[in-house]
Amino acid sequence: MVEPLLATLLVILLLSLALGRVRHALRQLASALSRRYQEARSVSQRGESLLRGVLTTDEYERLSDCGYLDVRSPSRPGRVYRVPRDGGIVVIRENRHAIGGLCIQAVQPVPASDSVAMHKLMIEGAEEIYLQTANHLSVGTLSRYGLGVLYER
Repeated sequence: MVEPLLATLLVILLLSLALGRVRHALRQLASALSRRYQEARSVSQRGESLLRGVLTTDEYERLSDCGYLDVRSPSRPGRVYRVPRDGGIVVIRENRHAIGGLCIQAVQPVPASDSVAMHKLMIEGAEEIYLQTANHLSVGTLSRYGLGVLYER
């Protein structure tokens, strides 16, 4: 009678120790996830602050309302680069019609707000280098992915 009782107590003790370790591991995981979330949030807030400093009030409001920023070409009259808020293909528009797209990304991942600022600053400050660096996409490719229609507004 004593042996089954000891075995049961031993099992309970081992389970208790295992559960304690699991709880400890879960607390550590939750703490690490919380730290990463706070870091990502801080990076995102700094990026958004930078973007507000780069854009005019009207540009920022349009970006927030429409989900894209139109950046006028400094060297090609009638050309606008439509930069999406959430990253992705920049649509080239001339005389209010999509004529192609550009794909260009930072070497390392950056917040979406930093990407929008990068596109604007490169277009306005070094448009030729921007165009030489980007991968060019045809209108057909844009239409295939639904971007031609999306960006006709």
